[in-house]
Amino acid sequence: MRKFQKSALRFLGAAGTVTGSRYLVEWRYRRILIDCGLFQGFKQLRLRNRKSFPVRPRSIETVLLTHAHLDHSGYIPALVKAGFAGKVICTQSTAELCGLILPDSGHLQEEEASFARRKKFSVHARPEPLYTRKDAQETLLRLDLVPFDTPIDLGDGITASFIPAGHLLGAAQIRLRLGNMSLHFSGDLGRQSDPLMRPPVPFAGADVLVCESTYGNRQHEPVDAEAQLARIIRRVIGRGGTILIPAFAVGRAQGLMYHIARLRKRGEIPDVPVFLNSPMATSATEIYHRHHAEHHVSRADCTAMFELARRVRSVEESKQLNTMPFPKIIVSASGMLTGGRILHHVRSYGGDRRNAILLSGFQAGGTRGAELAAGADHLRMFGRDVPIKAEVITLGSLSGHADAGEILDWLSAAAAPPEMTYVTHGEPEAADTLRFRIKHKLGWKARVPEHLETIRLETPR
Repeated sequence: MRKFQKSALRFLGAAGTVTGSRYLVEWRYRRILIDCGLFQGFKQLRLRNRKSFPVRPRSIETVLLTHAHLDHSGYIPALVKAGFAGKVICTQSTAELCGLILPDSGHLQEEEASFARRKKFSVHARPEPLYTRKDAQETLLRLDLVPFDTPIDLGDGITASFIPAGHLLGAAQIRLRLGNMSLHFSGDLGRQSDPLMRPPVPFAGADVLVCESTYGNRQHEPVDAEAQLARIIRRVIGRGGTILIPAFAVGRAQGLMYHIARLRKRGEIPDVPVFLNSPMATSATEIYHRHHAEHHVSRADCTAMFELARRVRSVEESKQLNTMPFPKIIVSASGMLTGGRILHHVRSYGGDRRNAILLSGFQAGGTRGAELAAGADHLRMFGRDVPIKAEVITLGSLSGHADAGEILDWLSAAAAPPEMTYVTHGEPEAADTLRFRIKHKLGWKARVPEHLETIRLETPR
């Protein structure tokens, strides 16, 4: 008989940090993992990816995946390598995006390990990837697809429902019913007025809520994001510069292409070349074409978004971009400058004051993107310090995350408060600020859990 504690919720990630989303539910000798993300950012967080998983992976029966971003899905291939033999349940769109993101993650890890071995800048004699592209592709065979808003029977009186969360194609809130107890996981919540995605379905209440807090201490500026973007493009291109836009290949890249296409159509920006240097972003845009029901971009605008850029696929084409002196816009992954082709562009263009680096999304602590946003004049890349003289611009109005006010609005839809709200998936200040606002504005019980904390789940009266 298994010896783990029954009726418990364990915070194996995203507690006290905005990354590594992993929540373990133990019920009647069953283990269900909600999300299985990579830790990113500060080194002490990234090192957690290399530690043994806190419970035996083989003891976990099911992974329920809210969405495809790496901080929610990126550890699944490592979990499979370590012995997990169950199913990963997610929506159709999430599965399609994981088909791009996870193999790409494995490929990048292989490339980085190989580069570190050749250049000898790793502290390890023979650096190895956490998992390979092949590992990720084999993991995809475990994906089990479910529709939105349809309860799924997991056995032993457990059901799970996937509820639209906005934020990203396929993204879901997950509602678990354990006998007569309900747990609700917000996942990453989208915005009420996102230019691409539909808003999240309001919170309907639950006995226990686990709520994200990425922007828990901030309000998005009430500005016209397209107008802001137009001014930036005109200014930088006008002085003969190149604009580098680090962007998540899935979600953010599509939003940027949508805005730039609309601005160009209206003649509000110069007609300069736009390069989408991310094969994954190109493929993800095709997936957006196939799932119009989940977003509110017209087919015409979706086509314009897709046709706007010159798509760069090969490594050689990517290298050639660094030798082109004329003004242009380059959109490339990764969004927080943690790896990928964008680093080579920053190394080539970052030292010229005419150029600009446009940070278009959340930058987790410990990432190069966060360093730039804080005013760093150099970045550590490829084993050396690279000077940054280009203009660095942070454009928060393009974020795909609900801000603090939007999260409170989402919570307020519930007819009754949960027994407890656990505030997770945020930097410490953001999580604690949202906890305070939930307690004092809504009058709900709320707290920020500790990493690896175990909460006993009490059957409601």
